[in-house]
Amino acid sequence: MDALRTIACLIYPEVMSLDVTGPLQVFASANVERQRQGFAPCYRICLLAEQAGPVSTSAGIQLIADQAWRDSDAARIDTLLIPGGLGEAAQCRNPALLAWLRGVEPQLRRLGSVCSGALILAAAGLLDGRRATTHWADVDTLRRGHPQVEVLADCLHTYDPHDRGGAAHIFTSAGVTAGIDLALALVEADLGRAMALAVARRLVMFLRRPGGQAQFSALLSPEPSRVPRLAALLEWIPAHLGSDLSLQRLAEQAHMTPRTLSRVFVQELGMGPGRYVERVRLEAARTLLQDAQASIATVARLTGFGHAENLRRSFHKHLAISPQDYLQRFGQHQENAHA
Repeated sequence: MDALRTIACLIYPEVMSLDVTGPLQVFASANVERQRQGFAPCYRICLLAEQAGPVSTSAGIQLIADQAWRDSDAARIDTLLIPGGLGEAAQCRNPALLAWLRGVEPQLRRLGSVCSGALILAAAGLLDGRRATTHWADVDTLRRGHPQVEVLADCLHTYDPHDRGGAAHIFTSAGVTAGIDLALALVEADLGRAMALAVARRLVMFLRRPGGQAQFSALLSPEPSRVPRLAALLEWIPAHLGSDLSLQRLAEQAHMTPRTLSRVFVQELGMGPGRYVERVRLEAARTLLQDAQASIATVARLTGFGHAENLRRSFHKHLAISPQDYLQRFGQHQENAHA
């Protein structure tokens, strides 16, 4: 590689420090790995703020901005990352910053966000007509405030190196550590899978998670007080995953008609009963595979998928990975091998 690629990251008062340092460490570690292999570094890291100098983060520590964003040469920036944090709302109301983002966007090879940084990109109008994700707690805010954005509530990041829908140019990632997964995906696109895996190992990550993987566990059900009409049923479902969990059976257990149950599920959980059951079954299967408690075929039977092929389809649909690959990457035997 002839020239360094500049990876710039916006910082602002009350930014989430890990949204900044996590992804940037991936690029810094890629430089270290290249040097270990006898190659020159490939990334230059730069922090941009309202003005050069110290900026306080939400953790109380300070980061030092190298340059004011308005003074930077966008043509020399390869990738610009917009992190989230408690100060994100103020930046969404910063017309100068939003105008600058709109102005530099065409000059950048890649423009992405971490966590609630997606709200800043959306406020600038840069996510209109695009697929986007953000921290699960901010999904509704993004969806309500920007109906022209196709919000994906359940993925880690939207980066697509094959540029489907322009997602190699503008992309988003979910909460905090998903920014690390995004950065690893960017390194893989730049330097190949072997380098991305070497960085992941250096950072004590078993392997990078696919961008389509769900953000959090489906078994983390809402507090009963938040779903009073479903509380008893949601406690009952995980204990009966291998049983008949059809809509009719669930309705009988909940003492509702199937139509009423479907409506209540959508109102209180944002999804239908069938989708919820599949997600709980999938989470149970993930747990069993991680703990190496049973074979894939047995896991499929115990969790109600019936056959391994049904389990495979669900894994690909929600996690963008096969059960076998998941077992190899995250199974307990892998953890022991790296201990």
